[in-house]
Amino acid sequence: MTDLILEWLIKIVVIFGVVITAVAYLSLVERRVAGWIQLRKGPNRVGPFGLLQPAADAIKFIFKEDLVPADANKLLFKIAPALILIPAVMTLIVIPYGSQINVFGRVITLHVTTLDVGLLYLLGLASLSVYGIALAGWSSNNKYSLIGGLRSTAQMVSYELSLGLSIVGVLIQSGSLDLTKIVQAQSGWHGLLWNVFHYQPIGAVIFFIAALAETNRVPFDLPEAEGELVAGYHTEYSSMKAAMFLMAEEFNVITSSSISVTLFFGGWMGPGVDQYPILSLVYFVLKVFVVVFVFVWIRFTLPRFRYDQLMAFGWKFLLPASILNVVLTATIVMFTS
Repeated sequence: MTDLILEWLIKIVVIFGVVITAVAYLSLVERRVAGWIQLRKGPNRVGPFGLLQPAADAIKFIFKEDLVPADANKLLFKIAPALILIPAVMTLIVIPYGSQINVFGRVITLHVTTLDVGLLYLLGLASLSVYGIALAGWSSNNKYSLIGGLRSTAQMVSYELSLGLSIVGVLIQSGSLDLTKIVQAQSGWHGLLWNVFHYQPIGAVIFFIAALAETNRVPFDLPEAEGELVAGYHTEYSSMKAAMFLMAEEFNVITSSSISVTLFFGGWMGPGVDQYPILSLVYFVLKVFVVVFVFVWIRFTLPRFRYDQLMAFGWKFLLPASILNVVLTATIVMFTS
């Protein structure tokens, strides 16, 4: 039992260290990709090729003055960033990053733990972040922050229905809420029988669009629209509290990409995984990087929706499409099983 607990702790430290580094450098990737798309250079001064820019940004946030508005609800104002960041970090323990490897004669599974209801655990944590955003908007005692918080709440409710229904098709096919079993169900065709190719292309598209809305990314970033709301729910935040909001957004992008890869793109599956288990980790990381790149690409390519367009798209198009996908999947599975 002691060995198992030690293994869990080592996995948690390693995964957290890797992901926190990825979060720091995702901000650099976003700015470099923005420069590439907009025909400019992006950060390239701090360190070779600008690779130390995240460290410079961290130092800047640490030494900035931490201001709290005089009329704010100070307790909730301080708690709100943590309520957004902590659920984003907690999702890391159930995502399977690979199959298993042999280290000094000990078989190590490439995930912290498995839950029979791992997918419900992820959905539950994803829905908690809206509380932090709503509290940040209300506690700031700023009308722009409050509008941003209310927008985010309405947006979360509207798109979480479609997000949940887009997953139902995968559950019907795999028959499990365990993320590891969902990945293993995509092991056919030499590791290429991914759900996106196997009856779930519509579900994959719906999930990705809803994930963009859930993470408040362009074109669904109305809760923090700079042109209308200055910065929305985090207008009044500075120093490390502002950094926590930015970190939570990057965490959510990585988490959403990891879940998308797990559910629709075969997770760690790919050619040669059975012979060379370390390839499972390589495949997973590459797939997640591609999905994250699409998140970034969309941010600097598409315009922002009007709020009425955002809500109409969620209720009048995405929700009916997700229901149709569930019906089609159930029908196909019934006649092919």
